[in-house]
Amino acid sequence: MKRRTAREKAFQALFQTITEDIDTDEAIQHVVEDPEVDPFLHDLVHGVMDYRDDLDQWIADHLDNWTFPRLPKVEKTVLRMAAYEMKHNEDVPTQVAINEAVELAKIFGEEDSGKFVNGVLSKMI
Repeated sequence: MKRRTAREKAFQALFQTITEDIDTDEAIQHVVEDPEVDPFLHDLVHGVMDYRDDLDQWIADHLDNWTFPRLPKVEKTVLRMAAYEMKHNEDVPTQVAINEAVELAKIFGEEDSGKFVNGVLSKMI
């Protein structure tokens, strides 16, 4: 599985954990067809969940005119994923994590979601 596809699937699984209060592994199984889960996807989903409080605080520290709880679920999920990659995945360059997050925000979010995500993540580097 390509990393972009893995990120999209990871986004979908993480979004389910927010909206449906579903178990992480069950959410992953809902978004993948193959019983063999891609290691990058697995690491991304479980890493975000394991470090969620730390990531949320790091993101909140870089928000202007927003509080973390007020963020829309799409932006919250994308920012968590990017923050995890930036902070805990040495295989992914920071700029790649940001670019991929912006693309996810454009796909799953509102018209200005990509710009918002880019602005927040740019403050975090």
